[in-house]
Amino acid sequence: MSYNKLFNKDFILCFLHKVVLCLFFIGTYSSYSQTTPKVTSEVDVTTLKIGEQLHFKVSVEVDSTAQVIFPEGQTFSPLETVEAFKTDTTRKKDRVTLQKTYALTQFDSGSYKLPQQRIEINGKGFFTDSLRIEVSTVKVDTIAQKMFDIKPLLSVDKSNTKLWKIVLAILFVLLIAGLVYWFLYRKKPLTEEEKVALLPPYDRALLELKKLENSRYLIQDEYKQYYSELTDIVRSYLEEDANVSALESTTDELISKLELRKDAGELDLDHETISQFKKILQTADLVKFAKSKPPISTAENDRKAVEQIVVKTHEAIPEPSEEELLEQAEYQEELARKKQRKKTIVAISAALGAVIIGIAGITAYYGPANTWDTITGNPSKKMLDNKEWVSSSYGYPPISLETPEVLIRQKTKIPAEAKEKIKELQTFAYTNKAALFTIATTSTTFTSEEEPDFQKSVEHLIKNFEKKGAKNIITKSEEFTTISGVKGLKTYGNAKFKILESKELVKGNYIILSFGGKGFQQQVLLTWLANDTYAQEIIDRILTTVEVKTEA
Repeated sequence: MSYNKLFNKDFILCFLHKVVLCLFFIGTYSSYSQTTPKVTSEVDVTTLKIGEQLHFKVSVEVDSTAQVIFPEGQTFSPLETVEAFKTDTTRKKDRVTLQKTYALTQFDSGSYKLPQQRIEINGKGFFTDSLRIEVSTVKVDTIAQKMFDIKPLLSVDKSNTKLWKIVLAILFVLLIAGLVYWFLYRKKPLTEEEKVALLPPYDRALLELKKLENSRYLIQDEYKQYYSELTDIVRSYLEEDANVSALESTTDELISKLELRKDAGELDLDHETISQFKKILQTADLVKFAKSKPPISTAENDRKAVEQIVVKTHEAIPEPSEEELLEQAEYQEELARKKQRKKTIVAISAALGAVIIGIAGITAYYGPANTWDTITGNPSKKMLDNKEWVSSSYGYPPISLETPEVLIRQKTKIPAEAKEKIKELQTFAYTNKAALFTIATTSTTFTSEEEPDFQKSVEHLIKNFEKKGAKNIITKSEEFTTISGVKGLKTYGNAKFKILESKELVKGNYIILSFGGKGFQQQVLLTWLANDTYAQEIIDRILTTVEVKTEA
């Protein structure tokens, strides 16, 4: 009985131990399956024609908290990336499925290997499968389709992407011209006050007396305003036309000045006119200072009397001599010159203000150095700003790269001592002398299936630098890998280069890329001015586009 109890107890403990172990392994497997990413890939077709597109789909199943980075750019070489579509996300509980689709193409027939793509998940790399893609040519039925001669080359006008700059410059010039016209040449319509001010003193005085006659001062019992304007009109006239300082003079002082001018024969006025004028001034003083209110008829008669005084004074003023007329003409000319000078200053100030504001706005947006280089036409900046970069292949074996300008085939002669080894030499180059900038490619095929000697070729180029006057050449070397994974030699450094048609030496940088295989060699040469940030950006961009064939 005790044995059976013991057996049952041990059996139960053993059974429970196995159950716990099973549950542990199930939980561990479940946890592991939930945290392990799953990466799959597929293509919709494996055979296509030149220029057609295939869709490469990458699916990643991960936890919802995982960070996934898909490949970007031209990472599918030798196939070309046409478009990378947006990532689709599907959620299922705490897991998500991310699907990324790429449109790929190829413009040369052949069998291509679609390389593995690295998917980074939480900092760890996962790779897709590599696939073989067959690209076939488009069959042409030469029996049913009539053949035609090759059409001649057509010259195509280069699209002007800088048209907006020209339009902006034209608008700026029109703005300056408009400001000059507005302030210098535009005839402004005169106001009534300006028209009256331009009248001769005599005509202006009579016109103002007529306006005073039609005023409502007397009707509204405003005698002070009436007599103030009446005396101001006649005093201003005497000061301007008779050259009598009347505006700041008291009544007695003004009458004394008129009598002195009369006695000196400078103003032919009778005593009755002067006495009448004195009486009117005294009445005005009483109205202004003693608040006297004469009858309306007296006020109206005083205005008529002042009008007669103006007329008689005008008639009493002797005709000006030729010297006085000349002085007056010169004075008017001087006034006109001052007025024109003032307009010119205002116009120039407005134009300069517009220029300064425009430059300040552009400088604030683009930066001082960028703005200055744009205004002065920095040649390196012009190349960098060129939006129509040329992507092409040069020579055979071909060297593919993107450049701001197309490379031109150069006439090169194979040295007599090298003809035994070199079968063909093709060189293409572009040089911008203003920026001391050079891009050159050289494709060489040998007469034998020998491996190229990169070091010897580089030494030959360095010696060529020295022949052209370069000094203090510093050389470094390292491995260079293209996007598709082709490895080569990168030789780089700096030197003092000689400016063409000058003895001056300037510091410049250079890079020599060397590739090749049995029976051929490819080289890319880049030179540019040191401390030229725009040229450095161009070089960096070119280096990311260099591609070469691995076989001749």
